[in-house]
Amino acid sequence: MRTVTTLLAGDHFVRNSLLSSALQSLADVRFDFREITLPWPLTPYGAVAEVDEASDSEEQLIAALPGVELAITQMGPFTERVLDAAPDLRFLVVCRGGPVNVNVPAAIKRGITVASTPGRNAVAAAEHAVALMMGALRNLPRLHRTLELGEWRSDLYAYDECGAELDGATVGLVGYGAIGQRVARVMLAFGAHVVVADPYVDPSRVLPGIEVVELDELLRRSDVVSLHARLTDQTRGMIGAAEIARMPRGGVLVNTARGGLLDYEATVDALESGQLGAAAFDVFPVEPLPVGSRLLTAPNVVMTPHLAGATRQTALRAGSIAAEAVAAYLAGKDPAGLVTSM
Repeated sequence: MRTVTTLLAGDHFVRNSLLSSALQSLADVRFDFREITLPWPLTPYGAVAEVDEASDSEEQLIAALPGVELAITQMGPFTERVLDAAPDLRFLVVCRGGPVNVNVPAAIKRGITVASTPGRNAVAAAEHAVALMMGALRNLPRLHRTLELGEWRSDLYAYDECGAELDGATVGLVGYGAIGQRVARVMLAFGAHVVVADPYVDPSRVLPGIEVVELDELLRRSDVVSLHARLTDQTRGMIGAAEIARMPRGGVLVNTARGGLLDYEATVDALESGQLGAAAFDVFPVEPLPVGSRLLTAPNVVMTPHLAGATRQTALRAGSIAAEAVAAYLAGKDPAGLVTSM
């Protein structure tokens, strides 16, 4: 039976105990585990050297990596400096949709195979997007606050004050990956008409009743626009003042993908002018939100602190997908989440 020296660099969400349990289900291999626990999410992530969205723990990794063949992490900063300290590392699994906390070119140059765990939080993120969408449509934070203040605002039943329904609405999804597809199914179940803009859409995955359109048409037709695209050089800032102006007046804008997709100053302007009737966000251009952010006083906004993927099932799924990737690596096969470039 082969023995593999393995570093588990989990945190307080994707726990090392979940990772080790998933790996120990694999047959014909014995794991010699080393473990470190990174401080995320008790301590926010950020940029570390040349990588992003990482837990600032280079020294911990450097101390733990000598002799390690296989490493699994979620937030560990696998910078060039860290990789230099890992001469025996051959396989690295990152328990998230993309390895933004890994210097992938440096890893590949050193003969290290990198894999991610795509789809691990698709269910959670899709459900959260729908929850935010409905909260914005029905202005739930405002209604909740009235009760906290001891008010009984039956006047909010008035036509000009009450919310809108998804049934019969046109919902535009910008991006049709794993999360967008799940949101689309829920929207169809609610009776909404769904349009999708995604240049990489797989026609075989487009559900009956969904239209694939260009972004401009999606914006012009959609009562609700929900962002589910990846952040790339091409998508950064893709929704700005001009794009919001194309939406029907009083529409709803939702972003649970990445803050860099959206111009938030233009969004607040649109909320204040009434061009947008409501908005909902789980991601922001700067995290945590800075004191004095206009979003904190903008009307008709629902916000959560980048928690769309935060379910226990997501953490469990990360471990199981990581174990599948390890099984493929040990069998000499490419894992499903193989990363070849950034």
